[in-house]
Amino acid sequence: MVMGSRVTLGLLLCASLALAGCARKQPPMARPTPPPPETGALEPPRPPPPPAPEEPALAPPTSPEPAVRPDEDLGSRALEDLNRQSPLQPVFFAFDSTELEAEGRAALEANAALLRRYATWVVTVEGHCDERGTAEYNLALGERRAFAAKNYLVSLGIEGKRLNTVSYGKEFPFDPGKTDEAYAKNRRAQFVITAR
Repeated sequence: MVMGSRVTLGLLLCASLALAGCARKQPPMARPTPPPPETGALEPPRPPPPPAPEEPALAPPTSPEPAVRPDEDLGSRALEDLNRQSPLQPVFFAFDSTELEAEGRAALEANAALLRRYATWVVTVEGHCDERGTAEYNLALGERRAFAAKNYLVSLGIEGKRLNTVSYGKEFPFDPGKTDEAYAKNRRAQFVITAR
């Protein structure tokens, strides 16, 4: 009888251990987040900000006269010198736009002629914006401006592998002023010769 009860007790012990090992553990309960502190009366929802005012139409900034005479040989200049007095003209854009206007296309055509003359130059097209808008929005807009300039140069026969793009958004203004004229100078695609 003792033997039978020991066997039974042993079987019960094994069964209880097996059941305990198979039991699922409950995941820890997440603590509820405390409610926000009372601020008195609830504030009504804020209305959305008004849309940005339309910018008055300004004449685009004039591109500086290229620092290159038609008969000048730029092939022997150091990159620093080339970029300090860049022979490549910047292209300016209207507010919140990536569309190339007539003056911008003319600047790009002059740049393409120079890039054909110096067929080994590699250029980075930088996209820039004025300070209005978020950093993320301006980075995306600067990128689209750089691509617009690059694509136009490619359409003029410049190899795409010679043209890199980068966007600086509003980080490097040409003119730090807070006027419409300053903003117009900052909305641009600028060209940096990175290899020759």
